[in-house]
Amino acid sequence: MSVSDGASTDEGAAAHPRLWAVVGATGTGKTALSLDLAETLATRGRPAEVVNADAMQLYRGMDIGTAKLPEAQRRGIPHHLFDVLDVTDEAAVAWYQDAARTAIREIHGRGADAILVGGSGLYVSSVLFDFRFPPRDEARRARLESELDAQGPGALYARLRELDPATAARVDPRNGRRIVRALEVLELGERTHGAALPEEPVLWHPATRMVGVAVPRDELVHRLDARVEAMWREGILDEVRALRERGLGHGVTARRAIGYAQALAQLTGEMTEADAIAETQALTRRYARRQVSWFRRYDALRWVESGTDAAVLADSSA
Repeated sequence: MSVSDGASTDEGAAAHPRLWAVVGATGTGKTALSLDLAETLATRGRPAEVVNADAMQLYRGMDIGTAKLPEAQRRGIPHHLFDVLDVTDEAAVAWYQDAARTAIREIHGRGADAILVGGSGLYVSSVLFDFRFPPRDEARRARLESELDAQGPGALYARLRELDPATAARVDPRNGRRIVRALEVLELGERTHGAALPEEPVLWHPATRMVGVAVPRDELVHRLDARVEAMWREGILDEVRALRERGLGHGVTARRAIGYAQALAQLTGEMTEADAIAETQALTRRYARRQVSWFRRYDALRWVESGTDAAVLADSSA
């Protein structure tokens, strides 16, 4: 898939604030690279600020299970779109697109580069590319969500497959929220976007640099399994208990997050701790594979190894 990358052809692009994207699978070291990049750019006279592109890090209180960087460890670099939603709020991509682009415009208005960091593929794409969303209908979605709760995702997925086989082929049959959204759009008489990039994506901001952080598969699996075990050691059950008091169990998006759903199940006695950890590890590995597949479609993305010197990226973009 080709991407129209005005940044690579516009000789004057370097004179204007840039949009960086540091993406890749969970556990690859995106956060560390983004901080190093921001500091390196600052030494070159270009301040930089970070914009979150991890859907679950939008939520207040979801810290341990999302590996959210504590404020004290952000090296004084401004960070945006962390802790902006309650766990009972829905993290809608269309809302996120507007919020992230607004933050980026404000950063650029201060003469700084913006660094978009995260692994939520659709969220990243919604910001980087000319990506428009179909209309929404709250009443229809509420009805479909009621059907989802009553019937489970299988019945709704079968309906989607009958109505729009192409979209159904791209949607995880277990992802009830995505199935509901696709059916909602179909009922409104629109073609679904199928949670896919446009066929010929065009960059939203011409001066864009995309960096993908890669880790060998065996090493990544080890990192992810160890991270999940650390989540339980560091107190994710206590975190989830506190979030449950704030309505986590009633949240549309937050309660389904990997790790949080399993911790909730452990607290209610539906799963043992061993099973909760094992399921979280398996789902995390599967999610990482989907993330890699998503970002591999970005032709303009430059893949680097975890731990790459940020100076190499900053120098090559001058």
